Amino acid sequence: MSPHFEFEGKNVEKASQKACEELKIPKEKLKYDVISYGATGIFGLVGIKKAKIRVTLPDLTPEDNTEEKDLEHNNKSKKHVTEVERSTEQVRLEDKAIVSMPDESVNLGKNVLQRIIDLITIDAEISFEKKTDQILFYIKGGDIALLIGKQGQTLEAMQYLIEKIVNKHSEQRIRVQIDIEGYLEKRQNNLKRLAVRLAEKAKRGGKPITIGQMNAYDRRIVHLALRDDSDVRTQSVGDGFLKKLLIFPRKKYPREKNHT
Repeated sequence: MSPHFEFEGKNVEKASQKACEELKIPKEKLKYDVISYGATGIFGLVGIKKAKIRVTLPDLTPEDNTEEKDLEHNNKSKKHVTEVERSTEQVRLEDKAIVSMPDESVNLGKNVLQRIIDLITIDAEISFEKKTDQILFYIKGGDIALLIGKQGQTLEAMQYLIEKIVNKHSEQRIRVQIDIEGYLEKRQNNLKRLAVRLAEKAKRGGKPITIGQMNAYDRRIVHLALRDDSDVRTQSVGDGFLKKLLIFPRKKYPREKNHT
């Protein structure tokens, strides 16, 4: 009878990944039964339960190395699993797991976001686009004004909360961005125009101009919009999530006249 081992993780994928690492088994050869899928609790913060799987070691072929045979015959628990050198194939699998976006992170963020917007409005639908380290959620329908809030504050709050919840259940850093029917692009264009206009005002008056209470995403737009303007420089000031942004005019010194 083949030995069995049990592994736990934040979700089934994490538990299976842990099993592959400790048992030195490629993911495509891993055989397991799901004991528990786990639970994210309330918004992923309260009542969390880990997923648990039961792994059955595969039948090894004669081509398998000696250490793998010893693992099948001698190890009776995961505490006695010997440490063996990982193969090139396993390294590729692990690297892929690090840079790829887990489906569990996307589904968690989408489900929690849907629960939040259902409390605000009705008939709003969510689609998403995932990149290496970022999830882009798109909301369509419902009361757009309520979802965005005054100066985008409701949207920012949802984005902040979803990112916190997703990263609480992820071993890699994941950035979350939420857009509501093209609002982010419109806001980005407006901020770029504002940055250029205030930069010109700072240069004409010779004094710094302050833009108050901006989140990191908006500040970055202003910084990038004025990055190539050699006559001004930008600086964020303050503590916390919202900070002020200052636009300073650069002092120009007259060239020294050549005396002959």
